[in-house]
Amino acid sequence: VQLQACGGGLVQAGGSLRLSCAASGRTFSGYAMGWFRQPPGREREFVSGISRSGRSTYYADSVKGRFTISRDNAKNTVYLQMNSLKPEDTAVYLCAATWTASESYYSRSYDYNSWGQGTEVTVSS
Repeated sequence: VQLQACGGGLVQAGGSLRLSCAASGRTFSGYAMGWFRQPPGREREFVSGISRSGRSTYYADSVKGRFTISRDNAKNTVYLQMNSLKPEDTAVYLCAATWTASESYYSRSYDYNSWGQGTEVTVSS
């Protein structure tokens, strides 16, 4: 599956952004999806994951209560709504996909085998 993320930008602290990741290729509803981020000079880290149907979601503690992951299988798109943004949310955000037969979500990079190119989010203080 090919992934294309968009929606990043520059926002003030406390603001919101919605990231989108459009998929093409195999049947989108067969993939668990995830969002990761890589802050400047730091390792990639998990942000959120969602199961194939969207019924199950999981968040890193650092974004819980502020970010919401969702998906629209009819549009082959996964979203990340980011509210109450903080300067420490500044990073390149990447979407990822893994084909699965289960209703699981995944939080480890090596669980995913398809990655988008990333979209940059900068939060100013």
